[in-house]
Amino acid sequence: MRELHFPWIEVAILIPLIGAILVGRLRDPDVARKWSVAISGLALFCAVGEWLDFDFIGASEAEDHWHLMTRLCGRELFVIDELSAPLIPLVSLLYFLTMTATLRTKIRRFSFAWTLISETLVLALFSCQIPWGVIGLLAAGTIPPYLELRARGKPTRVYLFHMALFIGLMILGWAFAENEGNQQVHTLWAIVPLLTAVLIRSGIAPFHCWMTDLFEHATFGTALLFATPIAGAYAAVRLVLPIAPDWVLQSIGLLSLLTAVYAAGMALIQREARRFFCYLFLSHSALVLVGLEMVTPIGLTGALCVWLSSCLALSGFGLTLRALESRCGRLSLTNFQGHYEHTPNLAMCFVLTGLASVGFPGTFGFVGTELLVDGAVEAYPHVGVAVVLAAALNGIAVVQTYFRLFTGTRYVSSVSLQIREGERYSVLGLAALILIGGLCPQPNIASRHHAAHELLNKRQSLSGDVRPAEVEHESPVPMTE
Repeated sequence: MRELHFPWIEVAILIPLIGAILVGRLRDPDVARKWSVAISGLALFCAVGEWLDFDFIGASEAEDHWHLMTRLCGRELFVIDELSAPLIPLVSLLYFLTMTATLRTKIRRFSFAWTLISETLVLALFSCQIPWGVIGLLAAGTIPPYLELRARGKPTRVYLFHMALFIGLMILGWAFAENEGNQQVHTLWAIVPLLTAVLIRSGIAPFHCWMTDLFEHATFGTALLFATPIAGAYAAVRLVLPIAPDWVLQSIGLLSLLTAVYAAGMALIQREARRFFCYLFLSHSALVLVGLEMVTPIGLTGALCVWLSSCLALSGFGLTLRALESRCGRLSLTNFQGHYEHTPNLAMCFVLTGLASVGFPGTFGFVGTELLVDGAVEAYPHVGVAVVLAAALNGIAVVQTYFRLFTGTRYVSSVSLQIREGERYSVLGLAALILIGGLCPQPNIASRHHAAHELLNKRQSLSGDVRPAEVEHESPVPMTE
Protein backbone atom coordinates (compact mmCIF):
# COMPACT_ATOMS: atom_id res chain seq x y z
CA MET A 1 0.00 0.00 0.00
CA ARG A 2 1.30 3.46 -0.90
CA GLU A 3 2.13 6.07 1.75
CA LEU A 4 1.27 9.76 1.76
CA HIS A 5 4.26 12.09 1.80
CA PHE A 6 3.09 13.70 5.06
CA PRO A 7 0.82 12.40 7.86
CA TRP A 8 -2.09 14.52 6.66
CA ILE A 9 -4.82 12.20 7.96
CA GLU A 10 -3.72 11.90 11.56
CA VAL A 11 -2.79 15.58 11.79
CA ALA A 12 -6.20 16.60 10.44
CA ILE A 13 -7.86 14.36 13.04
CA LEU A 14 -5.66 15.45 15.96
CA ILE A 15 -5.92 19.21 15.37
CA PRO A 16 -9.66 19.50 16.21
CA LEU A 17 -9.23 17.12 19.15
CA ILE A 18 -6.42 19.17 20.69
CA GLY A 19 -8.31 22.35 19.80
CA ALA A 20 -11.41 21.11 21.61
CA ILE A 21 -9.39 20.76 24.82
CA LEU A 22 -8.10 24.32 24.41
CA VAL A 23 -11.45 25.86 23.48
CA GLY A 24 -13.22 24.02 26.30
CA ARG A 25 -11.11 25.95 28.84
CA LEU A 26 -12.08 29.36 27.44
CA ARG A 27 -14.82 31.31 29.17
CA ASP A 28 -15.37 34.05 26.60
CA PRO A 29 -17.66 32.67 23.84
CA ASP A 30 -16.40 35.19 21.27
CA VAL A 31 -12.78 34.20 21.88
CA ALA A 32 -13.78 30.54 21.71
CA ARG A 33 -15.42 31.15 18.33
CA LYS A 34 -12.30 32.83 16.91
CA TRP A 35 -10.05 30.00 18.13
CA SER A 36 -12.46 27.39 16.77
CA VAL A 37 -12.49 29.01 13.34
CA ALA A 38 -8.67 29.03 13.26
CA ILE A 39 -8.42 25.42 14.45
CA SER A 40 -11.02 24.23 11.97
CA GLY A 41 -9.19 26.14 9.24
CA LEU A 42 -5.96 24.27 10.04
CA ALA A 43 -7.82 20.97 9.89
CA LEU A 44 -9.26 21.98 6.51
CA PHE A 45 -5.76 22.81 5.25
CA CYS A 46 -4.51 19.35 6.24
CA ALA A 47 -7.57 17.66 4.73
CA VAL A 48 -7.02 19.43 1.41
CA GLY A 49 -3.34 18.48 1.59
CA GLU A 50 -4.35 14.84 2.09
CA TRP A 51 -6.60 14.96 -0.98
CA LEU A 52 -3.96 16.56 -3.19
CA ASP A 53 -1.25 14.19 -1.95
CA PHE A 54 -3.47 11.17 -2.59
CA ASP A 55 -4.25 12.41 -6.10
CA PHE A 56 -0.53 13.04 -6.73
CA ILE A 57 0.62 9.52 -5.86
CA GLY A 58 -2.16 8.03 -8.03
CA ALA A 59 -2.91 5.02 -5.81
CA SER A 60 -6.23 3.32 -5.18
CA GLU A 61 -5.51 3.30 -1.42
CA ALA A 62 -3.01 5.11 0.76
CA GLU A 63 -2.04 5.04 4.42
CA ASP A 64 -0.55 7.72 6.64
CA HIS A 65 3.15 8.42 6.88
CA TRP A 66 3.52 8.21 10.67
CA HIS A 67 1.80 4.85 11.28
CA LEU A 68 0.94 6.17 14.73
CA MET A 69 -2.30 4.19 14.94
CA THR A 70 -0.49 1.07 13.73
CA ARG A 71 1.74 1.22 16.78
CA LEU A 72 -1.21 1.85 19.09
CA CYS A 73 -3.76 -0.60 17.60
CA GLY A 74 -1.54 -3.18 15.96
CA ARG A 75 -2.98 -2.44 12.49
CA GLU A 76 -3.46 0.54 10.22
CA LEU A 77 -6.68 2.21 11.30
CA PHE A 78 -6.74 5.20 8.94
CA VAL A 79 -6.61 4.36 5.24
CA ILE A 80 -8.10 6.48 2.48
CA ASP A 81 -9.27 5.37 -0.95
CA GLU A 82 -11.04 6.81 -3.97
CA LEU A 83 -14.31 7.00 -2.02
CA SER A 84 -13.12 8.80 1.11
CA ALA A 85 -10.38 11.05 -0.31
CA PRO A 86 -12.73 13.95 -1.31
CA LEU A 87 -15.16 13.36 1.57
CA ILE A 88 -12.57 14.32 4.20
CA PRO A 89 -11.89 17.87 2.90
CA LEU A 90 -15.61 18.32 2.22
CA VAL A 91 -16.50 17.53 5.84
CA SER A 92 -13.69 19.81 7.06
CA LEU A 93 -15.06 22.59 4.87
CA LEU A 94 -18.57 22.16 6.28
CA TYR A 95 -17.33 22.49 9.86
CA PHE A 96 -15.13 25.47 8.98
CA LEU A 97 -17.94 27.35 7.23
CA THR A 98 -20.44 26.59 9.99
CA MET A 99 -18.14 28.02 12.64
CA THR A 100 -17.24 30.99 10.45
CA ALA A 101 -20.90 31.83 9.81
CA THR A 102 -21.91 31.58 13.49
CA LEU A 103 -23.07 35.03 14.65
CA ARG A 104 -22.75 36.44 18.13
CA THR A 105 -26.45 35.84 18.70
CA LYS A 106 -25.74 32.08 18.48
CA ILE A 107 -22.36 31.64 20.18
CA ARG A 108 -23.72 31.15 23.71
CA ARG A 109 -25.98 28.29 22.58
CA PHE A 110 -23.55 26.65 20.16
CA SER A 111 -20.84 24.51 21.82
CA PHE A 112 -17.61 25.02 19.88
CA ALA A 113 -15.66 22.49 21.95
CA TRP A 114 -18.12 19.67 21.28
CA THR A 115 -18.32 20.70 17.64
CA LEU A 116 -14.55 20.26 17.31
CA ILE A 117 -14.81 16.84 18.96
CA SER A 118 -17.57 15.96 16.52
CA GLU A 119 -15.32 17.06 13.65
CA THR A 120 -12.57 14.77 14.92
CA LEU A 121 -14.95 11.81 15.01
CA VAL A 122 -16.36 12.44 11.52
CA LEU A 123 -12.90 12.89 9.98
CA ALA A 124 -11.75 9.68 11.66
CA LEU A 125 -14.90 7.88 10.44
CA PHE A 126 -14.35 8.80 6.79
CA SER A 127 -10.68 7.79 7.12
CA CYS A 128 -11.48 4.33 8.51
CA GLN A 129 -12.29 1.12 6.63
CA ILE A 130 -12.06 -1.42 9.47
CA PRO A 131 -15.65 -2.49 10.26
CA TRP A 132 -15.28 -2.39 14.04
CA GLY A 133 -13.58 0.98 13.77
CA VAL A 134 -16.44 2.30 11.64
CA ILE A 135 -18.97 0.99 14.16
CA GLY A 136 -17.11 2.52 17.11
CA LEU A 137 -16.77 5.93 15.45
CA LEU A 138 -20.41 5.95 14.36
CA ALA A 139 -21.42 5.16 17.93
CA ALA A 140 -19.15 7.85 19.39
CA GLY A 141 -20.51 10.41 16.93
CA THR A 142 -23.98 10.14 18.46
CA ILE A 143 -22.77 11.44 21.85
CA PRO A 144 -22.25 15.21 21.19
CA PRO A 145 -25.83 15.87 19.98
CA TYR A 146 -27.21 13.94 22.96
CA LEU A 147 -25.13 15.96 25.41
CA GLU A 148 -26.29 19.19 23.80
CA LEU A 149 -29.93 18.18 24.05
CA ARG A 150 -29.45 17.39 27.74
CA ALA A 151 -27.58 20.63 28.41
CA ARG A 152 -30.39 22.64 26.81
CA GLY A 153 -33.08 20.80 28.76
CA LYS A 154 -34.68 19.39 25.61
CA PRO A 155 -36.36 15.96 25.35
CA THR A 156 -33.92 13.19 24.48
CA ARG A 157 -36.10 10.08 24.55
CA VAL A 158 -36.71 9.78 20.80
CA TYR A 159 -33.10 10.47 19.86
CA LEU A 160 -31.68 8.21 22.56
CA PHE A 161 -33.96 5.28 21.69
CA HIS A 162 -33.15 5.35 17.98
CA MET A 163 -29.40 5.83 18.44
CA ALA A 164 -29.20 3.06 21.06
CA LEU A 165 -31.09 0.75 18.69
CA PHE A 166 -28.81 1.77 15.82
CA ILE A 167 -25.64 1.03 17.80
CA GLY A 168 -26.94 -2.24 19.19
CA LEU A 169 -27.98 -3.54 15.77
CA MET A 170 -24.63 -2.62 14.24
CA ILE A 171 -22.74 -4.51 16.93
CA LEU A 172 -25.09 -7.51 16.76
CA GLY A 173 -25.04 -7.74 12.98
CA TRP A 174 -21.30 -7.44 12.53
CA ALA A 175 -20.61 -9.85 15.39
CA PHE A 176 -22.62 -12.50 13.53
CA ALA A 177 -20.99 -11.57 10.21
CA GLU A 178 -17.51 -11.87 11.68
CA ASN A 179 -18.37 -15.15 13.39
CA GLU A 180 -19.60 -16.59 10.08
CA GLY A 181 -16.31 -15.77 8.37
CA ASN A 182 -15.73 -14.92 4.71
CA GLN A 183 -18.52 -17.05 3.34
CA GLN A 184 -20.38 -15.97 0.23
CA VAL A 185 -23.85 -15.94 1.81
CA HIS A 186 -24.37 -14.63 5.35
CA THR A 187 -27.34 -15.57 7.51
CA LEU A 188 -30.25 -13.29 8.32
CA TRP A 189 -28.83 -12.87 11.84
CA ALA A 190 -25.99 -10.87 10.30
CA ILE A 191 -27.72 -9.13 7.39
CA VAL A 192 -31.03 -7.95 8.90
CA PRO A 193 -29.51 -6.09 11.91
CA LEU A 194 -27.01 -4.31 9.66
CA LEU A 195 -29.75 -3.43 7.19
CA THR A 196 -31.98 -2.02 9.92
CA ALA A 197 -29.11 -0.07 11.48
CA VAL A 198 -28.34 1.64 8.15
CA LEU A 199 -32.01 2.50 7.68
CA ILE A 200 -32.19 4.04 11.16
CA ARG A 201 -29.03 6.13 10.81
CA SER A 202 -30.05 7.34 7.36
CA GLY A 203 -33.53 8.37 8.53
CA ILE A 204 -35.32 6.07 6.10
CA ALA A 205 -39.06 5.80 6.75
CA PRO A 206 -40.43 4.60 9.10
CA PHE A 207 -37.26 5.30 11.12
CA HIS A 208 -37.11 9.03 10.35
CA CYS A 209 -38.86 10.60 13.34
CA TRP A 210 -35.61 10.99 15.30
CA MET A 211 -34.24 13.23 12.56
CA THR A 212 -37.16 15.67 12.70
CA ASP A 213 -36.95 15.60 16.49
CA LEU A 214 -33.23 16.48 16.37
CA PHE A 215 -33.77 19.45 14.05
CA GLU A 216 -36.63 20.61 16.23
CA HIS A 217 -34.76 20.61 19.56
CA ALA A 218 -31.02 20.87 18.87
CA THR A 219 -29.26 23.99 17.64
CA PHE A 220 -29.48 24.29 13.88
CA GLY A 221 -25.69 24.12 13.50
CA THR A 222 -25.36 20.88 15.47
CA ALA A 223 -28.23 19.18 13.64
CA LEU A 224 -26.83 20.36 10.31
CA LEU A 225 -23.33 19.01 10.96
CA PHE A 226 -24.66 15.70 12.30
CA ALA A 227 -26.88 15.09 9.28
CA THR A 228 -25.29 16.54 6.14
CA PRO A 229 -22.16 14.33 5.88
CA ILE A 230 -24.66 11.44 5.34
CA ALA A 231 -22.78 9.03 7.59
CA GLY A 232 -25.50 6.43 7.05
CA ALA A 233 -24.40 6.07 3.42
CA TYR A 234 -20.82 5.50 4.58
CA ALA A 235 -22.03 2.78 6.94
CA ALA A 236 -23.89 1.17 4.04
CA VAL A 237 -20.79 1.22 1.84
CA ARG A 238 -18.42 -0.20 4.45
CA LEU A 239 -20.68 -2.64 6.30
CA VAL A 240 -23.53 -3.72 4.02
CA LEU A 241 -22.53 -3.30 0.37
CA PRO A 242 -19.54 -5.70 0.42
CA ILE A 243 -21.36 -8.65 1.99
CA ALA A 244 -25.09 -8.17 1.38
CA PRO A 245 -27.00 -10.34 -1.10
CA ASP A 246 -29.00 -8.71 -3.86
CA TRP A 247 -32.31 -8.89 -2.03
CA VAL A 248 -30.93 -6.81 0.85
CA LEU A 249 -29.71 -4.12 -1.51
CA GLN A 250 -33.04 -4.15 -3.30
CA SER A 251 -34.83 -3.77 0.04
CA ILE A 252 -32.72 -0.76 0.97
CA GLY A 253 -33.26 0.71 -2.49
CA LEU A 254 -37.04 0.25 -2.37
CA LEU A 255 -37.43 1.74 1.11
CA SER A 256 -35.08 4.59 0.19
CA LEU A 257 -37.04 5.32 -2.96
CA LEU A 258 -40.33 5.46 -1.05
CA THR A 259 -38.67 7.72 1.53
CA ALA A 260 -37.32 10.05 -1.17
CA VAL A 261 -40.79 10.59 -2.66
CA TYR A 262 -42.53 10.71 0.73
CA ALA A 263 -40.06 13.22 2.22
CA ALA A 264 -40.23 15.41 -0.91
CA GLY A 265 -43.99 15.51 -0.60
CA MET A 266 -43.76 16.31 3.12
CA ALA A 267 -41.34 19.18 2.38
CA LEU A 268 -44.08 20.79 0.27
CA ILE A 269 -46.56 21.07 3.15
CA GLN A 270 -44.35 22.03 6.10
CA ARG A 271 -45.27 25.11 8.11
CA GLU A 272 -41.88 25.62 9.76
CA ALA A 273 -38.51 26.12 8.05
CA ARG A 274 -36.50 23.64 10.11
CA ARG A 275 -38.87 20.79 9.41
CA PHE A 276 -38.93 21.75 5.75
CA PHE A 277 -35.14 21.52 5.59
CA CYS A 278 -35.15 18.21 7.48
CA TYR A 279 -37.53 16.58 4.99
CA LEU A 280 -35.61 18.06 2.07
CA PHE A 281 -32.43 16.52 3.45
CA LEU A 282 -34.12 13.16 4.07
CA SER A 283 -35.27 13.04 0.46
CA HIS A 284 -31.77 13.70 -0.88
CA SER A 285 -30.01 11.30 1.47
CA ALA A 286 -32.53 8.61 0.47
CA LEU A 287 -31.70 9.23 -3.20
CA VAL A 288 -28.03 8.59 -2.40
CA LEU A 289 -28.95 5.20 -0.94
CA VAL A 290 -31.11 4.43 -3.99
CA GLY A 291 -28.06 4.84 -6.22
CA LEU A 292 -25.74 2.92 -3.89
CA GLU A 293 -27.97 -0.13 -3.96
CA MET A 294 -28.22 -0.37 -7.77
CA VAL A 295 -24.73 -1.95 -7.92
CA THR A 296 -24.23 -0.74 -11.49
CA PRO A 297 -21.31 1.47 -12.57
CA ILE A 298 -23.44 4.39 -13.79
CA GLY A 299 -25.92 4.25 -10.91
CA LEU A 300 -23.18 3.97 -8.32
CA THR A 301 -21.22 6.81 -9.93
CA GLY A 302 -24.34 8.98 -9.89
CA ALA A 303 -24.98 8.17 -6.22
CA LEU A 304 -21.43 9.10 -5.22
CA CYS A 305 -21.68 12.35 -7.17
CA VAL A 306 -25.04 13.20 -5.59
CA TRP A 307 -23.52 12.39 -2.19
CA LEU A 308 -20.89 15.11 -2.65
CA SER A 309 -23.22 17.63 -4.26
CA SER A 310 -25.94 17.12 -1.64
CA CYS A 311 -23.47 17.58 1.21
CA LEU A 312 -22.21 20.82 -0.30
CA ALA A 313 -25.51 22.27 -1.53
CA LEU A 314 -27.64 21.29 1.47
CA SER A 315 -25.01 22.55 3.90
CA GLY A 316 -25.06 25.92 2.15
CA PHE A 317 -28.85 25.82 2.09
CA GLY A 318 -28.96 25.04 5.80
CA LEU A 319 -26.43 27.76 6.65
CA THR A 320 -28.60 30.26 4.77
CA LEU A 321 -31.67 29.27 6.80
CA ARG A 322 -29.57 29.36 9.96
CA ALA A 323 -28.33 32.88 9.17
CA LEU A 324 -31.87 34.07 8.54
CA GLU A 325 -33.08 32.39 11.71
CA SER A 326 -30.37 34.09 13.77
CA ARG A 327 -31.88 37.44 12.71
CA CYS A 328 -35.59 36.71 12.93
CA GLY A 329 -35.98 33.68 15.21
CA ARG A 330 -37.74 30.48 14.17
CA LEU A 331 -38.99 30.86 10.61
CA SER A 332 -42.64 30.18 9.85
CA LEU A 333 -43.82 29.20 6.36
CA THR A 334 -47.49 29.96 6.94
CA ASN A 335 -47.25 33.51 5.56
CA PHE A 336 -44.96 35.67 3.47
CA GLN A 337 -41.91 37.13 5.22
CA GLY A 338 -40.47 39.59 2.67
CA HIS A 339 -36.81 39.43 3.76
CA TYR A 340 -35.28 40.01 0.32
CA GLU A 341 -34.94 43.79 0.70
CA HIS A 342 -32.88 43.40 3.89
CA THR A 343 -30.83 40.31 2.95
CA PRO A 344 -30.51 40.03 -0.84
CA ASN A 345 -27.24 38.06 -0.60
CA LEU A 346 -28.88 35.41 1.57
CA ALA A 347 -31.79 35.25 -0.87
CA MET A 348 -29.44 34.62 -3.80
CA CYS A 349 -27.53 31.97 -1.85
CA PHE A 350 -30.85 30.34 -0.90
CA VAL A 351 -31.84 30.02 -4.55
CA LEU A 352 -28.42 28.86 -5.71
CA THR A 353 -27.90 26.19 -3.05
CA GLY A 354 -31.52 25.05 -3.16
CA LEU A 355 -31.56 24.56 -6.91
CA ALA A 356 -28.09 22.98 -6.82
CA SER A 357 -29.39 20.37 -4.40
CA VAL A 358 -32.05 19.26 -6.92
CA GLY A 359 -29.58 19.14 -9.83
CA PHE A 360 -30.35 22.40 -11.64
CA PRO A 361 -28.32 22.77 -14.89
CA GLY A 362 -25.01 24.53 -14.44
CA THR A 363 -24.62 23.58 -10.78
CA PHE A 364 -22.52 20.97 -9.02
CA GLY A 365 -25.32 18.43 -8.71
CA PHE A 366 -26.58 18.48 -12.32
CA VAL A 367 -24.41 15.78 -13.89
CA GLY A 368 -24.58 13.54 -10.80
CA THR A 369 -28.37 13.69 -10.79
CA GLU A 370 -28.46 12.87 -14.50
CA LEU A 371 -26.21 9.86 -13.96
CA LEU A 372 -28.36 8.71 -11.06
CA VAL A 373 -31.50 8.92 -13.18
CA ASP A 374 -29.80 7.16 -16.11
CA GLY A 375 -28.57 4.37 -13.85
CA ALA A 376 -31.98 4.01 -12.25
CA VAL A 377 -33.79 3.80 -15.58
CA GLU A 378 -31.25 1.27 -16.85
CA ALA A 379 -31.65 -0.96 -13.80
CA TYR A 380 -35.34 -0.49 -13.00
CA PRO A 381 -37.48 1.76 -15.27
CA HIS A 382 -40.08 2.45 -12.57
CA VAL A 383 -37.33 3.53 -10.17
CA GLY A 384 -36.16 6.18 -12.63
CA VAL A 385 -39.65 7.70 -12.77
CA ALA A 386 -39.81 7.86 -8.98
CA VAL A 387 -36.36 9.51 -8.78
CA VAL A 388 -37.45 12.18 -11.24
CA LEU A 389 -40.69 12.68 -9.27
CA ALA A 390 -38.76 13.16 -6.01
CA ALA A 391 -36.39 15.68 -7.63
CA ALA A 392 -39.32 17.60 -9.13
CA LEU A 393 -41.17 17.80 -5.80
CA ASN A 394 -37.99 18.96 -4.06
CA GLY A 395 -37.52 21.69 -6.67
CA ILE A 396 -41.10 22.90 -6.21
CA ALA A 397 -40.63 22.90 -2.42
CA VAL A 398 -37.45 25.00 -2.67
CA VAL A 399 -39.07 27.62 -4.93
CA GLN A 400 -42.20 27.73 -2.78
CA THR A 401 -40.16 28.27 0.38
CA TYR A 402 -38.13 31.02 -1.30
CA PHE A 403 -41.30 32.97 -2.08
CA ARG A 404 -42.53 32.46 1.47
CA LEU A 405 -39.35 33.74 3.09
CA PHE A 406 -38.17 36.50 0.78
CA THR A 407 -41.16 37.93 -1.12
CA GLY A 408 -44.82 38.87 -0.81
CA THR A 409 -44.64 41.68 1.72
CA ARG A 410 -42.35 44.34 3.20
CA TYR A 411 -40.49 43.41 6.37
CA VAL A 412 -39.84 46.30 8.77
CA SER A 413 -36.91 46.06 11.18
CA SER A 414 -35.37 48.60 13.55
CA VAL A 415 -31.89 47.05 13.20
CA SER A 416 -29.77 46.17 10.20
CA LEU A 417 -30.20 42.63 8.90
CA GLN A 418 -27.43 42.86 6.32
CA ILE A 419 -25.11 39.91 5.85
CA ARG A 420 -22.02 39.86 8.11
CA GLU A 421 -18.44 39.38 7.02
CA GLY A 422 -18.11 35.73 8.09
CA GLU A 423 -21.43 34.87 6.45
CA ARG A 424 -20.39 36.69 3.26
CA TYR A 425 -17.20 34.63 2.96
CA SER A 426 -19.11 31.41 3.58
CA VAL A 427 -21.81 32.30 1.04
CA LEU A 428 -19.33 33.34 -1.66
CA GLY A 429 -17.15 30.28 -1.05
CA LEU A 430 -20.06 27.87 -1.36
CA ALA A 431 -21.42 29.66 -4.41
CA ALA A 432 -18.03 29.48 -6.11
CA LEU A 433 -17.65 25.74 -5.43
CA ILE A 434 -21.18 24.98 -6.63
CA LEU A 435 -20.73 26.92 -9.88
CA ILE A 436 -17.18 25.72 -10.58
CA GLY A 437 -18.24 22.14 -9.97
CA GLY A 438 -21.17 22.62 -12.34
CA LEU A 439 -19.16 24.25 -15.12
CA CYS A 440 -16.20 21.84 -14.85
CA PRO A 441 -17.72 18.53 -13.73
CA GLN A 442 -15.29 16.12 -15.39
CA PRO A 443 -12.69 15.79 -12.54
CA ASN A 444 -15.41 15.01 -10.01
CA ILE A 445 -17.17 12.54 -12.34
CA ALA A 446 -13.91 10.75 -13.14
CA SER A 447 -13.01 10.46 -9.45
CA ARG A 448 -16.45 9.08 -8.50
CA HIS A 449 -16.37 6.69 -11.47
CA HIS A 450 -13.07 5.24 -10.26
CA ALA A 451 -14.46 4.94 -6.75
CA ALA A 452 -17.50 3.08 -8.11
CA HIS A 453 -15.19 0.62 -9.91
CA GLU A 454 -13.27 -0.04 -6.69
CA LEU A 455 -16.44 -0.69 -4.71
CA LEU A 456 -17.80 -3.06 -7.34
CA ASN A 457 -14.50 -4.95 -7.53
CA LYS A 458 -14.40 -5.38 -3.75
CA ARG A 459 -17.98 -6.61 -3.68
CA GLN A 460 -17.31 -9.12 -6.48
CA SER A 461 -14.13 -10.41 -4.84
CA LEU A 462 -15.84 -10.92 -1.48
CA SER A 463 -18.81 -12.66 -3.08
CA GLY A 464 -16.51 -15.05 -4.95
CA ASP A 465 -17.57 -13.71 -8.34
CA VAL A 466 -14.32 -12.09 -9.35
CA ARG A 467 -14.72 -10.32 -12.66
CA PRO A 468 -12.52 -7.20 -12.46
CA ALA A 469 -11.75 -7.19 -16.16
CA GLU A 470 -15.43 -6.76 -16.95
CA VAL A 471 -15.58 -3.61 -14.90
CA GLU A 472 -12.20 -2.20 -15.86
CA HIS A 473 -12.83 -2.41 -19.60
CA GLU A 474 -16.26 -0.82 -19.46
CA SER A 475 -16.61 2.37 -21.41
CA PRO A 476 -16.14 5.53 -19.37
CA VAL A 477 -19.09 7.52 -18.08
CA PRO A 478 -20.42 9.73 -20.86
CA MET A 479 -20.72 13.42 -20.20
CA THR A 480 -24.26 14.83 -20.17
CA GLU A 481 -24.84 17.58 -22.67
